[in-house]
Amino acid sequence: MEKSAAAHGVSIMKKAIKITAITLLTVIIALLAAAICYVVYVAVQYYRIDDNQTLQIDGGQTVAQAMTGERYSIVTYNIGFGAYSPEYSFFMDSGVMEDGTEVTGKYSKGLSEQDVQKNTDGAVSVLNEQNADFVFVQEADTDGDRSYHIDQVQALRAQLQGDMTYAENFHTAYLLYPFNDPHGKNNAGIVTFSKVKITSSVRRSYPVDTGFAKFFDLDRCFSVNRISVQGGKELVLINSHMSAYDEGGTIRARQLEMLCGVMEEEYAKGNYVIVGGDFNHELADSFGTFPSTQKQPAWAYPLTDENLPEHFTIAASKEGTGTCRAAEIPYTPGVNYLTVLDGFIVSDNVSVELVRNIDTGFAYSDHNPVRMEFVLM
Repeated sequence: MEKSAAAHGVSIMKKAIKITAITLLTVIIALLAAAICYVVYVAVQYYRIDDNQTLQIDGGQTVAQAMTGERYSIVTYNIGFGAYSPEYSFFMDSGVMEDGTEVTGKYSKGLSEQDVQKNTDGAVSVLNEQNADFVFVQEADTDGDRSYHIDQVQALRAQLQGDMTYAENFHTAYLLYPFNDPHGKNNAGIVTFSKVKITSSVRRSYPVDTGFAKFFDLDRCFSVNRISVQGGKELVLINSHMSAYDEGGTIRARQLEMLCGVMEEEYAKGNYVIVGGDFNHELADSFGTFPSTQKQPAWAYPLTDENLPEHFTIAASKEGTGTCRAAEIPYTPGVNYLTVLDGFIVSDNVSVELVRNIDTGFAYSDHNPVRMEFVLM
């Protein structure tokens, strides 16, 4: 009897182990199948927007043409999809404190719908107060899980005057990462406003990473917006947002080469050229300028006049404040590393009268706006 009971016990244990093994194997197969299905879904959803895409011009009250000898103003502002309150840190960003401590951002979405709405309204208000003739905006969501489906382009349109163009540069499948707070499905782009009539606008596709990272990065682009100028020439306004997560800077180098080619081509026609936006390059020799307890980040590559074609110069400032804060930690003045990634490039037939970084205290974005005043000569 005892042997029989022992044998029966062993049999039950073997059955339990077998059932457990089968269950675990089934779960593993199911998870593997789900992962494969998700990878296929992301790959199928991915596409690159065609180069040289004609953009729709949303007309507003404008004047017919720009004038030589008249002073104009332009502002560029990366609004960071309304997420970057001072308390916010972004999960894809990382850095190192002066004492060697490594830090990484936390969030993939805005802190809440109310917080994103506050930041969106605040950024729009800052731009409205500038009352600029031309406005460039980057990272404006039209419909995104990360921004709680607040249409930031329409928020801008409701407050800013003039013609508007929109070029999409972020269109993703549902991104499950990070697993505790998925980035979700998002659509966003760059927006240009002009109080002088835009006669045509084209979206140009930058070179981007062709590896697996392409499924998670922006579909980087710039928009070329044309404005007639007294005397028959054109003012060519180029709104640009270059790559950020680019180890070694190889993609940004190719993007800069493409951009410079367009700039040279337009200048050769006799046109006035202004490029503005978030260059994701340091523009104003600002390394070490602003108080910080963080080490200089590896991604901050300098861009100088020497990198540009003949007849072009950078218009950027390191006075007062930086235009971008390190976003791997919440913002504390004197702690986060600040640099100048936002500004303008101008052709030598454009006289730059003023460049000023607008100090918002990074209240609504990880960027500050930049204002330039200029005269077409």
